[in-house]
Amino acid sequence: MVIVSPLRQELTGDVERLMALGEPYVRPRTSSDYWLYARLFSSTCAVALEEGALAGAVIAFRSQDDPADVYVQDVMTHPDFRRRGVARLLLDSVRARAAEWGCRRLYLTSEPENRAAHRTWLTLGFRNVPGEREVDGVQVTADFKGPGKDRAVYELLVNRRC
Repeated sequence: MVIVSPLRQELTGDVERLMALGEPYVRPRTSSDYWLYARLFSSTCAVALEEGALAGAVIAFRSQDDPADVYVQDVMTHPDFRRRGVARLLLDSVRARAAEWGCRRLYLTSEPENRAAHRTWLTLGFRNVPGEREVDGVQVTADFKGPGKDRAVYELLVNRRC
């Protein structure tokens, strides 16, 4: 049985190694970053554990500029636990916290060419937000993460079930 709980500092090394498995699309942050996420943002940074093994992790933050939004920075499921609902459980935990805060949506981004992510986000109930152009059926927003860093943007309304 998979159990979702807030990120704890003793798991930050495991989360860093897990995130490295997602390259080139998920890039691990530093040990210090994960330590701070566990200390300051554990209500939206969660881990999924099964019998002590790290099955997945989500890193998300409430927007300071628009507190009705929660931005999901990274979602990663360990390859041994894929297709078992781990990502859904992790995102459900973030959505539940967002609902408690009265937030209106979760949103995240991915590279337009990351077709596996596109399918996953749609399957989990996210909507690909209209952008300036379409690439292979994916709406793309120019410069979303900085100059030349075009991204597909996805949103999930908090009051909707995944």
